[in-house]
Amino acid sequence: MKKKTLLFYIAVCAIYLISAQDNRIDGKIITGFGETFKVENPEIATNINATLKVIFDVSKSPEDNSKVNSYIVTAARFLNMHADEGMDISQLKVALTIHGGAWKDILTDEEYLKKFGTKNPNTILIKQLNDAGVDIILCGQTANFRKVSRTDVNPNVKLALSAMTALIQYQNNGYQFIKF
Repeated sequence: MKKKTLLFYIAVCAIYLISAQDNRIDGKIITGFGETFKVENPEIATNINATLKVIFDVSKSPEDNSKVNSYIVTAARFLNMHADEGMDISQLKVALTIHGGAWKDILTDEEYLKKFGTKNPNTILIKQLNDAGVDIILCGQTANFRKVSRTDVNPNVKLALSAMTALIQYQNNGYQFIKF
């Protein structure tokens, strides 16, 4: 009897997990990152005719150097969920400021390997974001404080005087600020 109960429990769990995953959507713009969920009949409807301009401020990084920075993934999720709603990529203007503890996540694979013993897990994500038109901006003050040269930085990343300067300039150009 215990064996049948256990098998029944396993079957129910498997069905639940499979059905829960049916609601997940892989990205249309950024593949492999930024998985989203379909939201049926939201009370706050998405205006798919608008242009959305956002700048994410990323200053944290995972302690495990082999993990992708989930705060950078947020930009992929933003792009993917709005594309899933029917918005065109031309309507989505996205930027990221990188500073503080997130400085390491924009290093080249070679530099990351020297410093942390593994290739940068964010490299593919950064390339895809850049290819999708996302501005990834490293704070020049953080770079200098951390002694990071321009050759240490992923070529898909732009350098600014500071994250503060980039944040102000992008907001002056209509970007909405989101901090994590």
